[in-house]
Amino acid sequence: MRQTPLLLGLNIDHAATLREARYRQFARDCGQMVEPDPVALALCAERAGADGITLHLREDRRHIQEGDVRRLRECVQTRLNLEMSCTPQMVAFAHQIQPEFACLVPENREEVTTEGGLDVIGQRARVAEAVRALLAAGIKTSLFIDPEPEALEVAAEIGSPIVELHTGAFAHSYYGPGRAAELEKLHRAAELGHELGLIVNAGHGINYINIAEVRNLPWLHELNIGHSIICRALFTGISEAVREMKARMHGTI
Repeated sequence: MRQTPLLLGLNIDHAATLREARYRQFARDCGQMVEPDPVALALCAERAGADGITLHLREDRRHIQEGDVRRLRECVQTRLNLEMSCTPQMVAFAHQIQPEFACLVPENREEVTTEGGLDVIGQRARVAEAVRALLAAGIKTSLFIDPEPEALEVAAEIGSPIVELHTGAFAHSYYGPGRAAELEKLHRAAELGHELGLIVNAGHGINYINIAEVRNLPWLHELNIGHSIICRALFTGISEAVREMKARMHGTI
């Protein structure tokens, strides 16, 4: 049910979170004593085998800054995936940057990280407009959605070629009674996405433990993983953290 190896998109947002904890009001995003540099980390991760780099430029600029995106666009060797809100301002920014991929995600100022899928049903017209504009610019577009049949159907109807299934509910219930049900929901969503002609990715809360089950979901093309790899990198370094995750994704350890 998978014709090519499962790909790893490394989300570097939380390297920038660590930087902003000290340098949020500083005039520079990198260089001199400003650390860590999420761009330098991304380049190390690419050399270790990451298949793409994902970053989320939030409206409140809580971690990634515009300068990070522009620098990555200049030096990334794999593929750049820009997570972004569904607004005309962000669509215009994506047109300037020209990432290979853009993933439309919801934003809530109160959340620490994205905690749910995009409301493609209630905001269908708005999402469809953004998808059309991004595709017209040659940017492959994905929708970050909950693993619900109606959301998948709407994604296909409005012409998004890719969906990223929100795996957060499964991750949060991993040690609870809802784990099997959430995994089955993801399984059915991946099957339906494939039937609808969509490329199926997944992300949120995937770690070095639950990857053993996530990797067996059908038709998956790519996983976007950030927090767990950045945490592991504190102990092993980013290169080893990426290599281990890819090995676990492919079932070689």
